[in-house]
Amino acid sequence: MSLASKISGIKFIGLLTTILFISTSGCSSNSDADNSNASENSQLVVFANNATTKSNVTDPNNNIIAAKIENDEPMSNSAKVIYLHHSTGGVIWDGGVDTKIANYNNNHGKNYSITQMEFPKSRPYGWNNYPYDYWNIWINHAGASAYKKEPTLEMLTQTYDVIVWKHCFPVSSVVAETGSPDITSSVKSEENYKLQYNALKAKMHEFPNNRFIVWTGPALVESATNFEEAKRARDFANWVKTTWDEPGDNIYIWDFRELETGGGLYLLPENAVSTSNSHPNPTFAATAAPLIGQRIIDVIEGRGDD
Repeated sequence: MSLASKISGIKFIGLLTTILFISTSGCSSNSDADNSNASENSQLVVFANNATTKSNVTDPNNNIIAAKIENDEPMSNSAKVIYLHHSTGGVIWDGGVDTKIANYNNNHGKNYSITQMEFPKSRPYGWNNYPYDYWNIWINHAGASAYKKEPTLEMLTQTYDVIVWKHCFPVSSVVAETGSPDITSSVKSEENYKLQYNALKAKMHEFPNNRFIVWTGPALVESATNFEEAKRARDFANWVKTTWDEPGDNIYIWDFRELETGGGLYLLPENAVSTSNSHPNPTFAATAAPLIGQRIIDVIEGRGDD
């Protein structure tokens, strides 16, 4: 059964919240949004426990740089989750992500907790959460201190067991490649994205006792993009799922793009706020929220690769 079919079979649970005014030109902040692009190595943290099997991760010179978790064991019954987002993720959160976790706790005797956080915030960093920005904060400025008031992975992993992160829909405005990829560039191209994602994967492997859930990039409505951009965005999402993702490690994918598009190039009109606004609507959020909630539970309980 396709993911689109699964969505259509989920009973609409309704929303008590409404979407505040949101800009059609990009993902907007609850504060004064700054939609300009940001113009802008790390300490190794390796833990071991009885439920962990580790294998070495090496650099191109075959030097051991990290230990990678390989297990399907459940995490603690009081596992803590941080859900990093901007407005697209906020709409899905309002669909009942925390309610899904709370209901599961009540029905299964668990004490999982989930906290949502805008990341990065509009100030002082800037309202940008694209591959460059995660690379810039978590790798380029890695360490025990915040960068422009944004927590690094060294900080987040000390508090949270599971880290959920994503981009907002402008990530799908993917320009043509130049043949000269640059990991330090904020230009939205597949070649830059791949360098940044490969570096982020190596970084996340440095924290084998933590688990990470990465959303595939949200899509744009057809009127907000063109065929070439949309195809490049889908190609990158497919690369994330089929090449970048490695079964057995501590990184897991949630295929949000597939849910939004039904496998096509564009955010489906019935899932969008409007034909000119690429934010998901409340009806779609009410069906998607329980799915990301269940995905988080599955990752906590060792079913992330199922």
